[in-house]
Amino acid sequence: MGDVVSYSREGEIAVITVNNPPVNALSLPVRKGLQDCFRQFAQDAEAKAAVLICDGRTFIAGADITEFGKPPEDPWLPKVIHEMEACEKVIVAAIHGTALGGGLETAMGCHYRCAVPSAQIGLPEVTLGLLPGATGTQRLPRLIGPKAALDAMVSGRPMPAKKAHAAGAIDELVEGDLKEGAIAYAKKLVANGAKPRRLSEESVDTSDIDEHFFAEYRNSIARQARGFFAPEQIIKCVEAAVSLPYEEAVKRENELFMECMMSSHSAAQRHLFFAERACQKVLDVPADTPKREVKKVAVIGGGTMGGGIGMKFANVGIPGVLKEINDEALERGLGIIRGNYENTVKKGRLSQEAMDQCMDLISGTVDYQGIDDCDLIIEAVFENMALKKEIFGELDKVAKKGAILASNTSTLDIDEIAACTSRPEDVIGWHFFAPANVMTLLELVRGKQTAKDVIATSMAMAKKIRKTAVLVGVCFGFVGNRMFFPYQREAGLMMLEGVPADRIDKVAYEWGWAMGPNGVADLSGLDVLVKVKNEWTERPDDPALWVVIEKLVEKGRMGQKTKAGIFDYSGRAPVPSAETAAIAKAEAERLGIEQRPDISDEEIIERLMYSMINEGALILEEGIAMRPSDIDVVFVHGYGMPRYRGGPMHYGDAVGLDKVVAAMEKYRQRYGDMYWKPAPLLAKLAKDGKSFDDWAAENA
Repeated sequence: MGDVVSYSREGEIAVITVNNPPVNALSLPVRKGLQDCFRQFAQDAEAKAAVLICDGRTFIAGADITEFGKPPEDPWLPKVIHEMEACEKVIVAAIHGTALGGGLETAMGCHYRCAVPSAQIGLPEVTLGLLPGATGTQRLPRLIGPKAALDAMVSGRPMPAKKAHAAGAIDELVEGDLKEGAIAYAKKLVANGAKPRRLSEESVDTSDIDEHFFAEYRNSIARQARGFFAPEQIIKCVEAAVSLPYEEAVKRENELFMECMMSSHSAAQRHLFFAERACQKVLDVPADTPKREVKKVAVIGGGTMGGGIGMKFANVGIPGVLKEINDEALERGLGIIRGNYENTVKKGRLSQEAMDQCMDLISGTVDYQGIDDCDLIIEAVFENMALKKEIFGELDKVAKKGAILASNTSTLDIDEIAACTSRPEDVIGWHFFAPANVMTLLELVRGKQTAKDVIATSMAMAKKIRKTAVLVGVCFGFVGNRMFFPYQREAGLMMLEGVPADRIDKVAYEWGWAMGPNGVADLSGLDVLVKVKNEWTERPDDPALWVVIEKLVEKGRMGQKTKAGIFDYSGRAPVPSAETAAIAKAEAERLGIEQRPDISDEEIIERLMYSMINEGALILEEGIAMRPSDIDVVFVHGYGMPRYRGGPMHYGDAVGLDKVVAAMEKYRQRYGDMYWKPAPLLAKLAKDGKSFDDWAAENA
């Protein structure tokens, strides 16, 4: 049985305790321990009922994800749950912390459930491209009805204990000590002559649904579930729960679970699960590195970006100062922040009281002396090296000793910026993505002299303000924009070749991107891209590079903000532009570019994606990114790449690097070496039959 699950008895109540830190995951020893302990309970004549409880900070928080993709080892969880449920004596699950995934499925295999009010329950398997495969899709609809069960499983969001109690998933709320309360509840059940309540013997209540329910439900989630595989399989499981006998429905659940498990979607989503944890670890910065204290923050620049950054700190209770060049600009910046909060209040996502508290934490100044007591100062002005160097020269004069000086640059050399100060060790890049109060990625840029405690503090602060941080090195564009430039480059070249901008975007969107490359360019601002190109001193000597965008900017077509860019705009909806098509055709004639308007959808995706993958391989060789998976996190959290593709480097592995290189050689024959010569790392991995994951494992 082992120590991870133990059996004891308090009077007539058996207590079965799981102790498998940190989250009591359902590893093989836990499953065996549960099976053994419940068999012991069944044979214990003195025990009238049992309580299943967990030590530590949580109930069983889910399966052991390290076992995913491996052959199942007996006893597998559904078998354990069915054995528990079949017991002739009452079993009570006692929940604290979180009962998630297999943890909730185990609790639903018990006959009754109690929980402390602070607990949460949920079936989040969909976030890993899976469905609850240990009878969860059959038991939850029997507890709370098909609509509520689908909402919980398709969203993956946890449900607070009080809401779960109201819905019927929790039978009893326990105030005070959980163990004492659970034993008292079990004794009450015994005294009242309660019998085991087996969900497998109950039917689903369909009184609130009609024949159109499932079709309407599919329509209702179409947007949020677009492209994902698992949500549809979850719906099929609940359809089975409604229409089939329990045993047949469980068999259907198992079939659909295996389809999910073997899908490329689940492989990608599980890859990201680990990638998001790995990127928090900096190889040469130990976890116990001392961190600097950050009690007050300043943001230089009160535009949309600066205001959003200030909001992120106010949201977690850290006071901040917004620095602008004059009173008018300052009032405008504070107004942007207030407007953002007011919109959130109107949508019901924030109370007026909470908004007022956040606004009270944000002050303003037009004087650098007003930020001399701040622990972290983030510059967020537009992308111009001369301006940023001027600002950092001023900050060096006024910032207190030990203050972290961060630049929100998206492309520029942090080392050059740091050289304008007498303390380059305190300088780091904090590249936020717009809108900063919404987007989850934060690219932290490490300069040559950035101190380790500055890195450790920045990583910790990113987590505090609920950002996913990825540490990268210095190069033009860092990781995200450097790899996004080839993506935009190929979109621009295809327009020159006669492919309509809307077709390129449609193919990219159907592949899974949140927006196509041309829509993204219009949203970002075409003038911004032109400024970036002008700052890019080592750009390729290619007269075709972004030439259509440059010509559009010359005509005042800046993108969405001017209601005209690559597309025309009716409100925010893009409309194909005859003017853009005419510019592309004229520039193609001037540059002698062959017209190929009928290229395949496959070629569009290959050129967009493989150009990025090749750049990613160069980035890894240069040490700009620590891991291929870090690059994947950047693109999923910062650029709208779908989770079910796993990021560009994982996608390359999934396609096969040999196939990526073969396609690149095809384009190399057509376009030459400038863009399509495979990176040495990519070529070597393809030749050796290896993947980026293999390279990461060898270089860990």
